[in-house]
Amino acid sequence: MNKLNIGIIGYSAQKFNESKAKKMIKKAFDILEKDNPHEDKIVISGYTDLGIPHIAYHEARKRGWSTIGVACARAKEYPCFPVDKEIIVGNEWGDESQVFLGMIDVLVRIGGGNQSIKETEMAKKMKKRVLEYEL
Repeated sequence: MNKLNIGIIGYSAQKFNESKAKKMIKKAFDILEKDNPHEDKIVISGYTDLGIPHIAYHEARKRGWSTIGVACARAKEYPCFPVDKEIIVGNEWGDESQVFLGMIDVLVRIGGGNQSIKETEMAKKMKKRVLEYEL
Protein backbone atom coordinates (compact mmCIF):
# COMPACT_ATOMS: atom_id res chain seq x y z
CA MET A 1 0.00 0.00 0.00
CA ASN A 2 1.15 3.54 -0.71
CA LYS A 3 2.05 5.87 2.12
CA LEU A 4 1.25 9.53 2.73
CA ASN A 5 3.85 11.22 4.94
CA ILE A 6 2.21 14.15 6.72
CA GLY A 7 4.54 16.73 8.24
CA ILE A 8 3.17 18.73 11.17
CA ILE A 9 4.67 22.01 12.37
CA GLY A 10 3.50 24.75 14.71
CA TYR A 11 3.82 26.01 18.24
CA SER A 12 5.62 23.80 20.74
CA ALA A 13 6.31 25.70 23.94
CA GLN A 14 4.24 28.86 23.36
CA LYS A 15 0.72 29.31 24.73
CA PHE A 16 -2.07 28.91 22.19
CA ASN A 17 -5.75 27.98 22.01
CA GLU A 18 -5.60 24.19 22.35
CA SER A 19 -9.24 23.45 21.52
CA LYS A 20 -8.96 25.55 18.33
CA ALA A 21 -5.69 23.77 17.43
CA LYS A 22 -7.31 20.35 17.95
CA LYS A 23 -10.13 21.30 15.57
CA MET A 24 -7.58 22.47 12.97
CA ILE A 25 -5.58 19.23 13.22
CA LYS A 26 -8.75 17.15 12.88
CA LYS A 27 -9.88 19.26 9.89
CA ALA A 28 -6.50 18.86 8.15
CA PHE A 29 -6.40 15.11 8.86
CA ASP A 30 -10.00 14.71 7.60
CA ILE A 31 -9.09 16.54 4.35
CA LEU A 32 -6.01 14.34 3.85
CA GLU A 33 -7.99 11.18 4.65
CA LYS A 34 -10.66 12.16 2.08
CA ASP A 35 -8.10 13.11 -0.58
CA ASN A 36 -5.93 10.01 0.00
CA PRO A 37 -8.29 7.22 1.09
CA HIS A 38 -6.06 4.33 0.00
CA GLU A 39 -2.73 5.46 1.51
CA ASP A 40 -1.37 4.55 4.91
CA LYS A 41 -0.90 7.81 6.82
CA ILE A 42 2.27 8.60 8.75
CA VAL A 43 2.46 11.72 10.93
CA ILE A 44 5.96 13.20 11.10
CA SER A 45 6.63 16.00 13.57
CA GLY A 46 9.22 17.38 15.96
CA TYR A 47 9.31 14.42 18.37
CA THR A 48 8.48 16.43 21.51
CA ASP A 49 5.24 15.69 23.34
CA LEU A 50 4.42 19.41 23.53
CA GLY A 51 2.11 21.83 21.75
CA ILE A 52 1.06 21.11 18.17
CA PRO A 53 3.22 17.94 17.84
CA HIS A 54 1.51 16.57 21.00
CA ILE A 55 -1.97 17.17 19.56
CA ALA A 56 -1.04 15.78 16.12
CA TYR A 57 0.62 12.63 17.50
CA HIS A 58 -2.35 11.86 19.77
CA GLU A 59 -4.85 12.38 16.93
CA ALA A 60 -2.70 10.15 14.69
CA ARG A 61 -2.80 7.37 17.31
CA LYS A 62 -6.59 7.67 17.59
CA ARG A 63 -6.80 7.12 13.83
CA GLY A 64 -4.37 4.20 13.86
CA TRP A 65 -1.73 6.13 11.91
CA SER A 66 2.02 5.66 12.37
CA THR A 67 4.24 8.34 13.93
CA ILE A 68 7.80 9.51 13.34
CA GLY A 69 9.73 12.10 15.33
CA VAL A 70 12.38 14.15 13.51
CA ALA A 71 14.33 16.59 15.67
CA CYS A 72 17.73 17.79 16.75
CA ALA A 73 19.40 16.31 19.84
CA ARG A 74 18.01 19.15 22.02
CA ALA A 75 14.53 17.64 21.72
CA LYS A 76 15.63 15.01 24.24
CA GLU A 77 15.75 17.78 26.89
CA TYR A 78 11.93 17.80 26.73
CA PRO A 79 9.22 15.16 27.12
CA CYS A 80 9.15 13.16 23.87
CA PHE A 81 6.21 11.31 22.35
CA PRO A 82 6.67 7.53 22.10
CA VAL A 83 6.83 7.60 18.29
CA ASP A 84 7.15 4.51 16.14
CA LYS A 85 10.49 5.79 14.83
CA GLU A 86 12.81 8.60 15.95
CA ILE A 87 15.33 10.41 13.76
CA ILE A 88 17.84 12.76 15.41
CA VAL A 89 19.65 15.23 13.12
CA GLY A 90 22.24 17.68 14.43
CA ASN A 91 22.38 19.50 17.73
CA GLU A 92 20.48 22.77 17.22
CA TRP A 93 16.85 23.56 16.39
CA GLY A 94 16.49 23.73 12.63
CA ASP A 95 19.34 21.29 11.88
CA GLU A 96 16.64 18.73 11.10
CA SER A 97 14.63 20.89 8.67
CA GLN A 98 16.09 19.52 5.41
CA VAL A 99 15.72 15.88 6.50
CA PHE A 100 12.18 16.51 7.78
CA LEU A 101 11.07 18.27 4.59
CA GLY A 102 12.66 15.58 2.43
CA MET A 103 10.58 12.91 4.16
CA ILE A 104 7.13 14.48 3.81
CA ASP A 105 4.53 14.56 1.04
CA VAL A 106 2.34 17.25 2.58
CA LEU A 107 2.96 19.88 5.27
CA VAL A 108 0.39 21.04 7.82
CA ARG A 109 1.25 24.25 9.68
CA ILE A 110 -0.81 25.22 12.72
CA GLY A 111 0.39 28.64 13.86
CA GLY A 112 4.06 28.58 14.75
CA GLY A 113 7.05 30.85 14.98
CA ASN A 114 10.04 31.64 12.78
CA GLN A 115 11.12 28.05 12.18
CA SER A 116 7.59 27.03 11.15
CA ILE A 117 7.36 29.95 8.71
CA LYS A 118 10.80 29.13 7.26
CA GLU A 119 9.97 25.43 6.84
CA THR A 120 6.63 26.32 5.21
CA GLU A 121 8.39 28.52 2.64
CA MET A 122 10.94 25.76 1.99
CA ALA A 123 8.12 23.21 1.49
CA LYS A 124 6.39 25.50 -1.01
CA LYS A 125 9.62 25.91 -2.97
CA MET A 126 9.90 22.10 -3.04
CA LYS A 127 6.36 22.02 -4.51
CA LYS A 128 4.94 20.16 -1.51
CA ARG A 129 1.24 20.45 -0.73
CA VAL A 130 0.81 22.83 2.22
CA LEU A 131 -2.22 23.26 4.50
CA GLU A 132 -1.87 26.34 6.73
CA TYR A 133 -3.97 27.41 9.72
CA GLU A 134 -3.45 30.52 11.83
CA LEU A 135 -3.93 30.33 15.59
